[in-house]
Amino acid sequence: MIKVLSSAWALLLGMMLLQVGNGMQGTLLGVRGQIEGFTTLEISLVMSGYFVGFLFGSRMAPEMIRRVGHVRVFAALASMISAVMILYPTWADPWAWGVGRVLIGFCFSGVYVTAESWLNNAASNENRGKALSLYMIVQMIGIVSAQGLMVVADPGGFILFIIPSVLISLSFAPILLSISPVPAFDTTKPMTLRQIMKTSPLGCVGMFLLGGIFSAQFGMAAVYGAEAGLRVGQISMFVSAFYIGALIIQYPLGWMSDRMDRRMLIGVAAALMGVGAVVGMFFGGYYPALLVSAFFVGGLSNPLYSLLIAYTNDFLEHEDMAAASGGMVFINGLGAVAGPVITGWMMGMIGPKGFFVFIAFLGFAMAIYAAYRMTQRAAPSVDETDRYAPVTASSSPVAVTWAQEYAIDIAQEDAEELET
Repeated sequence: MIKVLSSAWALLLGMMLLQVGNGMQGTLLGVRGQIEGFTTLEISLVMSGYFVGFLFGSRMAPEMIRRVGHVRVFAALASMISAVMILYPTWADPWAWGVGRVLIGFCFSGVYVTAESWLNNAASNENRGKALSLYMIVQMIGIVSAQGLMVVADPGGFILFIIPSVLISLSFAPILLSISPVPAFDTTKPMTLRQIMKTSPLGCVGMFLLGGIFSAQFGMAAVYGAEAGLRVGQISMFVSAFYIGALIIQYPLGWMSDRMDRRMLIGVAAALMGVGAVVGMFFGGYYPALLVSAFFVGGLSNPLYSLLIAYTNDFLEHEDMAAASGGMVFINGLGAVAGPVITGWMMGMIGPKGFFVFIAFLGFAMAIYAAYRMTQRAAPSVDETDRYAPVTASSSPVAVTWAQEYAIDIAQEDAEELET
């Protein structure tokens, strides 16, 4: 662990600052939108813009890096993010914010692709798993820390927009000034969606539904809090609970996934996530219950991302896993684009509880489909499945592919040990 930190501290510090800025702007726009008098549907469209930009950015960033290199792409995109952060309060219009969110989503996707490929190159086969875990922990720490900064100033002013802009600007200083060598960049051409669907119907359907769930959390949790009349400090704690739950539950769920039928675990986790959303739906007026609901919804939905990828890999050859992971990320992105819009529409129709109604519906739908798929074919033997590799739903295809490479390395090492 110390070796990983000594070789990649600049990258990890930069990524943490990036996540603080990203986490702040997501929550801040939800709160400020209500102050500006935006309708719930308008705010939801603004929030959806991030995932539209992220989807396109994940496709276009690799070509940008190949043309001009990691350093220029990283600096240019991070500078754009910082500029857009400052522009938000000066032009409080839903259309302007929507365009800004698309730009920020595109830029963050490109920044993640650049930084993650850099970090993957800095890691060795011996410490790749530790580097992946550290990267995920750093991301979560950044997002949770961002919520604490929400209470340092009035969300109706400029200061809370200046803070993430400054943090984003500072984030690329340690990365660009580090002595880590710039890696060669290469990506695997993704499998077609038809091929992935044929290989793992549950993986594809689950990733699409999970995209809607995750984007509702990331984009609309603060909007829910504002609509429900929570104070800024309470909204910050509410949003943090999703990510704290993800950090705590990720590893025990991953441990179980390597020891049982993953379809059953997917179904149980999705159903429990739906139950957690129902708790928020009916007991949202009691703040401690709201935090418990967010903890379990976030704690179960985020690990499902890694679990669905691991399940899909059970039906793939090792050489096809990286190609499939790119397609899975794209499917998740398609669901993410629709998530905030549908959530906003439901909140406009039935009030703030529409946030939890949407999550509960998708969670139970995933559980039912997992149960159905268990009747369609036998599960592979636990001994024949590959290891679970944790990765966050906000990561780029590079990190997902990196996680698959790590899982493959571990599986091959286990096979060699059995042979000897």
